[in-house]
Amino acid sequence: MYTEIVEAEGHLVDSQILSKIFDRVIECGAEFEVVAFDLGRTNQDFSHLQLRVTAQTSQVLARTLEELVELGCYQTAVANALLRPAEADCVVPDDFYSTTNHRTFVRNGGSWLEVACQRMDAVIVIEGGRAECRKLRDVRRGDLIVCGVHGVRIQPEFKERDRLGFAFMANDISSERRTETAVQKIAELMQKTKADGGRIVFVAGPVVIHTGGGAAFCDLVRHGYVDALLSGNALAVHDIEHALYGTSLGVDMERGVPIEEGHKNHMRAINAINRNGSIRKAVEAGVLRSGVMYECVRRGVPYVLAGSIRDDGPLPDTMMDLIKAQAAYAEQLADATMVICLSSMLHSIGVGNMLPSWVRVVCVDINPAVVTKLSDRGSQQTIGIVTDVGGFLGLLAERLHRG
Repeated sequence: MYTEIVEAEGHLVDSQILSKIFDRVIECGAEFEVVAFDLGRTNQDFSHLQLRVTAQTSQVLARTLEELVELGCYQTAVANALLRPAEADCVVPDDFYSTTNHRTFVRNGGSWLEVACQRMDAVIVIEGGRAECRKLRDVRRGDLIVCGVHGVRIQPEFKERDRLGFAFMANDISSERRTETAVQKIAELMQKTKADGGRIVFVAGPVVIHTGGGAAFCDLVRHGYVDALLSGNALAVHDIEHALYGTSLGVDMERGVPIEEGHKNHMRAINAINRNGSIRKAVEAGVLRSGVMYECVRRGVPYVLAGSIRDDGPLPDTMMDLIKAQAAYAEQLADATMVICLSSMLHSIGVGNMLPSWVRVVCVDINPAVVTKLSDRGSQQTIGIVTDVGGFLGLLAERLHRG
């Protein structure tokens, strides 16, 4: 029999991590014995677990320990992390450690280093006494890569014990939840975030315009609740189409009916921006005088438009090099405190992959599958609200006005 002692600490019971640890050991074909467990009795006190894991083979034990690391367990007998050099640019050893979005520490030279630039699906590089997450494409030959799970410790985010606060919304995703209640909680969190000097980043799809939410979103920009906007070509095109011609995808936004030759309006909008050279230049020339993009330019709110194969135009501001677009997204997300995703599945999931687990994420979509996908792909801190985005933005702007 092969045995190892592991430990874990945090709000293990409240976050249901304790039961997950037990289940994971059994799923891996190993056995466990609780050596010691101290229950934290206040909001500030962590629980502490010491667990003996036993397996019939060294391979089963190693696999079990690797699975337990993702739940915040670490070995009592701590060793330095195993480092191996990258054999070529973009190529790492087969046993590389693949990161989660949780706060991570690596033991090197007898000391624990907190890993910088935390994100999921990356490798950890040790350089100059510093550890950081790095995308595979950014690895260079000779970089020292953390391999295996020895000397790696992660700190999962724990659910809050305040059952009457924002935490109640994280329990499930349901279209039956009262939208007004969710909006009130989000507005309170946004106000607190701004009062504490935090940054709120919005990820938005063109549905914001189609559902009539553009005016409310402009209101959020004007009142300083939008610190950056991440989107694609379509949001900007249809926002500008609405500002110039009163339509979105050729539909009159006031009457809700298609207008004659309205299908040309999104191309006319692109043409108008092309004539001026950029969205900013169109604003400065007085061509673009309203809308989401206009407000972002006037208020100095940075925006990144990431292109795709389906884009018409695209607008001159749209970044068609996706690697550069990812980097521009990551730059705006680097110090984000809160991220609000509005009806954009691909951009929302992409942003979720870039975020550490301690950043608040709110995802609003009429399709519950979008909200579920974001959470299932690792962004488990996501609060999901299944509702119409236009109506949600109207309620949010109204609630923020009330203070």
